[in-house]
Amino acid sequence: MTAQTDQAPANARRIILSVDAMGGDEGPAAVVAGCDVSARKNPDIQFILHGPKAQLTPLVDRKRALAGRVEIRDAASVVSMDDKPSHIVRNGKDTSMWSAIEAVREGSATVAVSCGNTGALMALSMIRLRKLPGVNRPAIAVLYPSSNPQGFNVMLDVGADIKAEAEDLLRYALMGMSYARNGLDLPRPRVGLLNVGTEEHKGRPELKEAYELIRDQRDVAGFEFVGFVEGGDIPGDVCDVIVTDGFTGNVAIKTGEGTASLIGDRLREAFKFSPLSRLASLLAFTSLNRLKKKIDPRRVNGGVFLGLNGTVVKSHGSADATGVSAALKLAAQLADIKFTDKLAARVAGLPAEEKEA
Repeated sequence: MTAQTDQAPANARRIILSVDAMGGDEGPAAVVAGCDVSARKNPDIQFILHGPKAQLTPLVDRKRALAGRVEIRDAASVVSMDDKPSHIVRNGKDTSMWSAIEAVREGSATVAVSCGNTGALMALSMIRLRKLPGVNRPAIAVLYPSSNPQGFNVMLDVGADIKAEAEDLLRYALMGMSYARNGLDLPRPRVGLLNVGTEEHKGRPELKEAYELIRDQRDVAGFEFVGFVEGGDIPGDVCDVIVTDGFTGNVAIKTGEGTASLIGDRLREAFKFSPLSRLASLLAFTSLNRLKKKIDPRRVNGGVFLGLNGTVVKSHGSADATGVSAALKLAAQLADIKFTDKLAARVAGLPAEEKEA
């Protein structure tokens, strides 16, 4: 399969997003407010909201931008952050999360969005949507702020599965490359494999095997392989896609979020230290505001489940209206370019011996 396969033009069309209105830390009011922000920015988006109808109807009615653009599907129960995925798979048919995924499965919506329990969302997505042929373990991909011209790097997996064999890492590389090509408009993305060093002899056996598998696919799939990369390269400009297992990836993004929060707190402390520093903060207000927007995790909110017969976007559980709106924007972009179809074609392009591995 050539690089051009992923570049089919997107057709302008009405986009319907299936939104789990429950499960987030801020409650359904924040989700509806996020839908309102998205609706005002994009007239082509419509929503199917899932949750208790009696609770959602008055929230929607108060938002003029949502008039005539929302269908509410009644779902009495909510998946909590403490619920075990196995329990939800067996007993969650009346939950808003199940209903949101079901709308994608039956074809009434293109992408599902939820702020809820990640483990339950992934379990339900795999059960109801099924994995793409050739995919053993789906992955969660995120956009990580970087010094690259596009402003972000794609990183996966960040928590769908704590383990990954060499063949899984190869599929992550192909899925991440397709995401970068279609989502960041990079014709030939550069892919790096996260390791404890850049030398080829370092790392676990599955990483060394994955190195060879990914390297051998670079010309066929149309991407550059830069080899092993280190943690410091995640926000850097060495590559566009960082491939790793879910345990390492999740620790990395949580560390990044914590570091960004710490820097913000320390800056606020520094500018409040003295009258002179407070004056300096006023003089630097415009620059500080620009910096805040660039590192604000709410504006890049949304992890994409890759490797399923349908697209699911996982919003941060604590997302406010701004964060929910960012996740909906990402979902709309993926729906508009028919990303699921392109990803399926990319994974199907693996040679037969790799599919059977």
